[in-house]
Amino acid sequence: MHEPGNETPSKAEWRTRILRARAELPPEAHAREAAALATAASSIHAETVCAYLPFGTEPGRISLVNALAARVLLPVIPDTPGPLDWAEYTGPDALIPGRLRGVLEPSGPRLGISAVASAQVLLIPALAVDRHGTRLGRGAGYYDRTLTAAADTARVAVVRAEEVVDHLPAEPHDVPMTAVLTPSGLIQLPTAAGAR
Repeated sequence: MHEPGNETPSKAEWRTRILRARAELPPEAHAREAAALATAASSIHAETVCAYLPFGTEPGRISLVNALAARVLLPVIPDTPGPLDWAEYTGPDALIPGRLRGVLEPSGPRLGISAVASAQVLLIPALAVDRHGTRLGRGAGYYDRTLTAAADTARVAVVRAEEVVDHLPAEPHDVPMTAVLTPSGLIQLPTAAGAR
């Protein structure tokens, strides 16, 4: 994705641009990227991974979660904006529709907000991430509120290769990512590794 010249786009402008590019991606290209993303995810080694199920035009498919050789926790979206709850992923047959249209959630017991702290790796949906670890989400703030409970967890944004950019607008509440997972592989972000 080409970044603008001298202008500084707002988060809203970035979101519009990236969502448009994702919507224009042909289905066969999305499928190829999803397969490559699952292969890249299989290189993650951890006992517990907090992940998510991609939906709509998000990079990846359920194969992303199935590729993880770990105990996998998936988010449960609360009724009002706040930190995410979590439940263990036990397979596709145990998924139910979530609060938001198109989002599937585990049907098992809710583990509470603090479950995120039990994970060594947290895979986070993103629209883009910059080389300093700033993540651009959809703007609802669920992950921003959740990440404060995951201070010692590797925070890995999941994006398409074109969505790793040089600079995104940042705000004080943004928690930096420590790595990026793309269909090309895992990229460590050393500039963000110790930041909070």
